Amino acid sequence: MVHDPARSAAIAAELRTRIIGGRLQPGARIRQEEIAAEFGVSRIPIREALRSLSDAGLVTLVPATGAWVTELSLEECREVYLMRERLEPLLLSLAMPAHTAESLAEFAQLAEAVEAADSPGEFLDRDRDFHRAIMAAARADRLRATVDHLWNLSHYYRRRLVAPQVSRRKDDIFAEHRMILRALEIRDAETAEAAMSAHIRHTRLLAETAPQLFERG
Repeated sequence: MVHDPARSAAIAAELRTRIIGGRLQPGARIRQEEIAAEFGVSRIPIREALRSLSDAGLVTLVPATGAWVTELSLEECREVYLMRERLEPLLLSLAMPAHTAESLAEFAQLAEAVEAADSPGEFLDRDRDFHRAIMAAARADRLRATVDHLWNLSHYYRRRLVAPQVSRRKDDIFAEHRMILRALEIRDAETAEAAMSAHIRHTRLLAETAPQLFERG
């Protein structure tokens, strides 16, 4: 059978969507034979897709045993958010020198898209778009890869934590975005970093009020 890397990538993308969206929940076993049957392929592209997802932090591979959707304990989730609080502000400050009037206008449009979202799921997707865009210009590939990895690790929990709070906290979240945007507009890296860190910290503190979300078994 001829190997098709594009097929592996497509399967990985579909599984990623299921994991991020919660259809495959943390701790769920991913059975290669079932996925292979669903997509009509051999196990080879499935194994490659799972390796890709493992590299992204979304899947945990146990040799000679199988694959599971990565799950975090409360302590691990807290650690992930503490790392995000430190690293995303740094990535943002590294991106700022490359920001232009055009990119700042794009960021404002993305912030408006967050505010216009008509469902918690869309809100969270647009929020991630905003975060990615304002940091994208940083010439720091390893740091960006680390930040992406942390987002992947925490995204399911972020959805479970933030989605029920969107209607109550949305005005605060919008204000935090505007504070970040204003700091970017005036080239105030210190304020931008502080605003980003505080923005992420709110979700970490929210996680600490919901330990039941991290109970295993």
